[in-house]
Amino acid sequence: MNILGISAGFHDAAAAVINRSGDILFAGHSERYSKLKNDPNIDSGLIRELENYNPVNTVAYYERPWAKQLRQLYAGQGIEWNKMSVKRILRDQIGQRAWQDVRHYYSYNHHLSHAAGGFQTSPFDRATVVVIDAIGEWDTITIWGAEYDKHGRAKYRRLWGQHYPHSLGLFYSAITKRVGLHPLDEEYITMGMSAYGDDHYNRVMESVLLRDPYEIEFGQNLHAGVSDDFMGGLDNVDIAASAQRLLTRLIGNVMRRARDFEWSTNLVYQGGVALNCLANRRLGNYFENIWIMPNPGDAGSSLGAAALAYGKRLHWNNAYLGYNIAGAYPVDDLVRSLLGTGIVGVANGRAEFGPRALGNRSLLADPRGAEIKDRVNEIKRRQKFRPFAPVILAELADDYFDIEPGWHSHNYMQSVAHCRQPDVYPAICHVDGTSRVQTVAKDGSGIRELLEKWYVLTGCPMLLNTSLNIRGEPMVNDRADADRFEQLYGVTVCS
Repeated sequence: MNILGISAGFHDAAAAVINRSGDILFAGHSERYSKLKNDPNIDSGLIRELENYNPVNTVAYYERPWAKQLRQLYAGQGIEWNKMSVKRILRDQIGQRAWQDVRHYYSYNHHLSHAAGGFQTSPFDRATVVVIDAIGEWDTITIWGAEYDKHGRAKYRRLWGQHYPHSLGLFYSAITKRVGLHPLDEEYITMGMSAYGDDHYNRVMESVLLRDPYEIEFGQNLHAGVSDDFMGGLDNVDIAASAQRLLTRLIGNVMRRARDFEWSTNLVYQGGVALNCLANRRLGNYFENIWIMPNPGDAGSSLGAAALAYGKRLHWNNAYLGYNIAGAYPVDDLVRSLLGTGIVGVANGRAEFGPRALGNRSLLADPRGAEIKDRVNEIKRRQKFRPFAPVILAELADDYFDIEPGWHSHNYMQSVAHCRQPDVYPAICHVDGTSRVQTVAKDGSGIRELLEKWYVLTGCPMLLNTSLNIRGEPMVNDRADADRFEQLYGVTVCS
């Protein structure tokens, strides 16, 4: 019998299935099936996918509904009585027809689900776990001591926490709204925008907004947005830059506190704020070894909830856990297109679990052309200032980027590094000279084989890698999506 983990009801719903041996059988996002960006509910197409993994006798939900409802009541949002019971929520989300074998329903603390999704997929036997997001039920920041007992059971000790409304995630979302973007969706654009601004206003921002920067206590509830009184004359890019600088410093305060507990020099970092790869490059200042599961936000907590129900270490191999497009990775076709037009899409194998394409649902391009970045941004309907990431042969990464120490791997685009030759590879360098690097080891994957062949033919060990979608739409999931992308945007998509 398998265990089904569910994250749904707020944004970016997802589901994960593990078996009783700790193998991750499937993990995928609802938006890839419904085609609605950040779909909060479990789509019927995802449910049909999940039926392939029956029988399921345990369903685990990523948060405690009654606690969330009490917080919403406190925040003046009222109570939704139909969302007080986990069984009622799961019945509404996944129905009952295919789940006749389910005997156990569990719900777990929101931040604990984040923590488990990170720790129980990590390579560590003992770790300090930090979770920073917008808000769980009440938690906004938590620090945990995690370890396995002599029976291999994961144990979590809560060491410290901060509560609503004091939230780094809500702060950054409020800034995202202030600069004209969509909160809980486009924070990554705010991060990219920050490189174009002057961050000199960050100390003023701190003095106005924060009551205690070490305790992470804000003087106002940023859930309702940020007051514009002290930012009226600033350009959006300066606001973004100052907010990014302040966020990085405040995350540092949390990490310093976490380190000072002396639980472990291994860090597991989770929550939506862990997707801020610009701030992440400083994590090595506080911990010796770092692991961020490639889906650290709420969607990834579907796997975290399943991990808690399982109780032991999961067998983590990679992030290719979603819908499968069968067939050999089309290396020769991809190389042919790259040599011809410089840009090509790929939709092959299992879809990535997480917000970043890692080679199976990717738009790839030659990083050496000065015009490539603008061409790819035009295809994706994105702002021209937006940066792109390089995917590179792991053994050569240090020759081209100043890779920060301490990371267990750089497989998942979780931190930035300065490019040593930005004039040679302009398409993957941001205006500040950084790149969000993805390395690929000798793992036998399709993207590895492609990079090897590309390197032999061109002497270039990397490609530009971005998600196969356009702004405002989910990533391509199946072959029909790939065909649609090819027809609408004039880019060859190889499967």
